Amino acid sequence: MKVKDIFLPENVYYTKEHEWALITEKGLVRIGISDYAQKELHEVVFVDVSSKGVLVKQMEPLGTAESVKAVSEFFSPVSGEVVERNDELVLNPELVNKEPYGRGWIALIKPSNLEAEIERLMKPAEYGKYLEKLLQRKRQV
Repeated sequence: MKVKDIFLPENVYYTKEHEWALITEKGLVRIGISDYAQKELHEVVFVDVSSKGVLVKQMEPLGTAESVKAVSEFFSPVSGEVVERNDELVLNPELVNKEPYGRGWIALIKPSNLEAEIERLMKPAEYGKYLEKLLQRKRQV
């Protein structure tokens, strides 16, 4: 699915803050920032992610992404324990821009309340409508 030039995979959930959450076969949640978010940040030069073992709550800060334009926090779409972080981003932060839904993922979370929290996230069609409204407002400014 696409909205303008923004790619939206059909198999993930989204937040209003532009993070995505993919439920893996093992019941873990892989997270990252959306194509929209990486385009807004422009060239990502540094990513800082909470360490393995850290407990996070839904929509609380999980780390930061620094670009040539700004420093932005990103938030965990679900509550749980960080079981892995993408250490490849230390040497290659540009992967967030090049492959936001692939090698540019940020962390893997063992969720603690997935069934309830997933309902608070947007499915691709909902996120697409949200982006359309957001882009329309940006054009009006």
